Amino acid sequence: MTAIQICALIGLIIGAALLYWTGYRGGLTDGRIEGIDEGKAIQQSDNSEAIGSLEHSLLQVRTERLQLYGYYERALAASNLGEQERQILLAIAEKLRIAADTFSAFRTGKKLERDSLALRDQALAIAALLEPEAQEAAA
Repeated sequence: MTAIQICALIGLIIGAALLYWTGYRGGLTDGRIEGIDEGKAIQQSDNSEAIGSLEHSLLQVRTERLQLYGYYERALAASNLGEQERQILLAIAEKLRIAADTFSAFRTGKKLERDSLALRDQALAIAALLEPEAQEAAA
């Protein structure tokens, strides 16, 4: 081989190496950029799923909060019951006792008598809860 051919061969080898190195570096850079973009897409997808899950949880909390607020309002209304309501319950209990006695006297049926007495007992139990002394002791 002549000196010119050897120099041309070395030049070709160096050129091929430079061309390979340039392609390798370009591919490496493109791969990194694509990987970063794909990672961002996955992260956004995960974030949107997480946000959807959080929104669902928030909706459940709001629903439960409204339900608890309804319970609170009913309990507050029940706690505002006073002597007037207690007297009404006592009057209902007395009328139920009279009805039970009437059913017993006419012998129309033991079931009606038992039901009337059971309702009377329940009304008396509720009225006992509304007694002023019981409310002061509970407070």
